[in-house]
Amino acid sequence: MAIMNVIAVSPSDFPPDVGHIIIDDQYVLAAQAVPAVAPGTLGASFLQREWAAWSLNQEVTVASYDPFARGDAVYLGTLDVELSFMRPNKGTDQMLDPEDMAQLFTRNYQQQIFAPGQRLVIDYKAIQFRCHVKSVQLVNLAMNEKATTDAAVHSDPRARGVLTPQTIINFYKAPDSSVRLKPSSKRPAANAIIAPDFKFEDMGIGGLDMEFGAIFRRAFASRIFPPGLVEKLGIQHVKGLLLYGPPGTGKTLMARQIGKMLNAREPKIVNGPEILNKFVGQSEENIRKLFADAEKEQKEKGDESGLHIIIFDELDAICKQRGSKNDGTGVGDSVVNQLLAKMDGVDQLNNILIIGMTNRMDMIDEALLRAGRLEVHMEISLPDESGRVQILKIHTAKMRDNHIMAPDVDIEELASLTKNFTGADISGLVKSASSFAFNRHVKVGTMAGVSEDIENMKVTRDDFMHALEEVKPAFGVSEEELATCIQNGIVSFSSGIENILQEGRLFIQQVRQSERTPLVSVLMHGPSGSGKTALAASIAMASEFPFVKLISPESMIGYTEASKVAAINKVFNDSYKSPLSVVVVDNIERLLDWVPIGPRFSNAVLQALMVLLRKQPPKGRRLLILATTTERSVLQQMDLLSCFDSDLPVPTVNTEEELAHVLKTTDAFSEAEVRGITQELEGLTGSNHVGVGIKRILTMIETARQDEDAPGRFVELTSKAIAQAGRM
Repeated sequence: MAIMNVIAVSPSDFPPDVGHIIIDDQYVLAAQAVPAVAPGTLGASFLQREWAAWSLNQEVTVASYDPFARGDAVYLGTLDVELSFMRPNKGTDQMLDPEDMAQLFTRNYQQQIFAPGQRLVIDYKAIQFRCHVKSVQLVNLAMNEKATTDAAVHSDPRARGVLTPQTIINFYKAPDSSVRLKPSSKRPAANAIIAPDFKFEDMGIGGLDMEFGAIFRRAFASRIFPPGLVEKLGIQHVKGLLLYGPPGTGKTLMARQIGKMLNAREPKIVNGPEILNKFVGQSEENIRKLFADAEKEQKEKGDESGLHIIIFDELDAICKQRGSKNDGTGVGDSVVNQLLAKMDGVDQLNNILIIGMTNRMDMIDEALLRAGRLEVHMEISLPDESGRVQILKIHTAKMRDNHIMAPDVDIEELASLTKNFTGADISGLVKSASSFAFNRHVKVGTMAGVSEDIENMKVTRDDFMHALEEVKPAFGVSEEELATCIQNGIVSFSSGIENILQEGRLFIQQVRQSERTPLVSVLMHGPSGSGKTALAASIAMASEFPFVKLISPESMIGYTEASKVAAINKVFNDSYKSPLSVVVVDNIERLLDWVPIGPRFSNAVLQALMVLLRKQPPKGRRLLILATTTERSVLQQMDLLSCFDSDLPVPTVNTEEELAHVLKTTDAFSEAEVRGITQELEGLTGSNHVGVGIKRILTMIETARQDEDAPGRFVELTSKAIAQAGRM
């Protein structure tokens, strides 16, 4: 009777077909009338008493129980059972077939009622096994739907259901048991790592749905499938993945949130520098300690071992390329070697997952990045507009729930205005907007108190607009530098200027739309002061690309050759992280340190530019390069001219008509004064040719304005400039 999981009752208390009884209004068991049982008593097995915590001779209340009486009986969809030997000294080392055992369980206990926490014994192949029901999933056939409740997941006897032939029974090995189960090709692993109530929305990560989906597919999907099926494929689980990308894009947040989707063990989170220690051998020992728990459980449980996740933040701090450090200690190399041995050495572990994070993937030792180690490389890049909408909704969720955000705030509008903002930048933007809202409620004349209407505080659209002026993205548009280049605006004194601007618009459209030319490089050349930099900056600003940067000699004063190469390379690498980018390389001959005396130039910078001008951006990224020079012939001799797809000559102010147009546009002189200036210049020079750059003309106009005889002063300055231009 103990093996059949029934409780004995007296025939004088219950009819022969008693069915089920409920004890203490809580515990339901199948009953069988036995003449040997005295009236008013029950005969329960040891495991039944252990489940309900009954003592011998304890008084209980008993009543008949009919699960079909109300017509809404709940059946068992799945039944999760832990197995251990009833008598460990009478166990077996053989692998047990859980599917065959499930069929026996169904035959023996069909139509019985089971609940979480229930204990019973099953005899399988002459060996008695102790069964502990861990959880159930209930199916209400009357409503034709599945419903897993909190009561069903936890050990609550009230979440009970009837066992049917369609019930799926999952057998798991008890933690302290030596039972060995064959991997099932139909049922999930016993050590399921994904929490049953996990939802992607709970992660609190915005704009990374695609990346997280790829991580889940590569690192976790094989671990939730039945181990027997994975064994048939002959594959091993992924042991490591590397998250890389710009700072602030959510690498650490994603790794931290992975713990939320796990069923049990929390991941170990280690900052790279914490591994290093001044004592000899201690750094390597710290690495070994991280893997100690996984090694111990692998030896004890084998394939039944749970998953151990180790998260390395700032991985580049401890895993630099071996041989790259010349400190004489060799500690860095030893740490890398120790990590390589633990991840995929001779005694390899199959119950670990290493997650590394870095924004300097180029610094990490290549042996660590091969298959079998950190084999999945996932770039966490800048969020697109839909991603920024998600991130803004996450950071403003409490504001909206508590009605502190004003109705005039449009999340979609903010997302469109925050190009190249990382998740961290958007978080800073929301904080800045909140600070502006706080500031409105500070008492006038004091910073110590707040006004009485603080409960009516709202974060408005104006607060976010002020915050956008204050918080600038790390990867964005160099607006101040570019604005300096075009502080006098663009003066279209000839059709040549309009043609250049039109060509620039066409190049922008080509980069934005063409599938065949993700990289376009243009050289703008002309005499000094002809407005090349202003035109390049104007085209770049008009593109409205999210990433626009200026590389100029002014920002590299005092740099060594290596520093220049590193600075130029960094700008180009940053541009590859944005979907659409413009890089303006100003005054190339100055970047190359070229001078006509000698002549000399920096070959290292030249070679770097030659490579970067031709280097294709990553897939899905597009780049427009605008370069300026006054020495086109020099670039041709250096073989740099061939690196550009197109070159645009920038003209000077060549005729007196063009000069008159400039003077009228600037409103510096009256029409009569302009006619007088052009006539006087023609008389002095003997022709109507000017040949002076627009930049110098604008400077001379401002100088002449300071003189009482402004027209005369301008004629004097311009005639000298024309004479100098003629001698050059």
